[in-house]
Amino acid sequence: MVRDDDDRRSLLQLLRDAAAQHGVALHAYAVLDGRFDLIATPQQAAGLSRLMQAVARRHASAFNRRYQRTGGLWEGRFRAAVIEPESWLLKCMVYAEQLTPAQTSREGGSAVDGAWSSRAGHCGQAADSLLTDPLAYWLLGNTPFEREAAYRVLCEQALTSAEIDRIEGSLRGGGVLGGSAFTERLRQSVGRPVRPRPRGRPRKAVTA
Repeated sequence: MVRDDDDRRSLLQLLRDAAAQHGVALHAYAVLDGRFDLIATPQQAAGLSRLMQAVARRHASAFNRRYQRTGGLWEGRFRAAVIEPESWLLKCMVYAEQLTPAQTSREGGSAVDGAWSSRAGHCGQAADSLLTDPLAYWLLGNTPFEREAAYRVLCEQALTSAEIDRIEGSLRGGGVLGGSAFTERLRQSVGRPVRPRPRGRPRKAVTA
């Protein structure tokens, strides 16, 4: 998806423009060689899909012109999960900003370079105008210094294997990352099941 820093810089500029156009608040991001992770809140239901479509189309066009190639860069549709803010949002932000070679090897990526993720902005190491800090981040402290220090502590505390598996499983399944109460509230608000259904036809009831 990207080959060098010019590609990464271009991709982030496209992300900035598309987020403003489609009303999407960006909370965290990471650009790897073969993977692009994003934590965001759209103002409208279709906002995230429109943002991703715009970024994918424009990035592919610029990438193909630069490297004299044709075709798309992403395989299939992007994967997404709904996140419960109180319990999982900060963990997902840390996950995106700290992807390791072991986690990304399956995706053809490499470890995150701090210059191409939002970690520096959250930790107070550099200003990042792409970001809109969510409430969960603001609750880390009363001042920018306190919030940045608290977030650095979160980054130093590695996510557990169970937490990583839960995040990645939610992404693969396109489901909900949250507790049962949050999932039920979400189901009621949209009026349909929000967890992925098992593949294949439903089993028939058998009576003897």
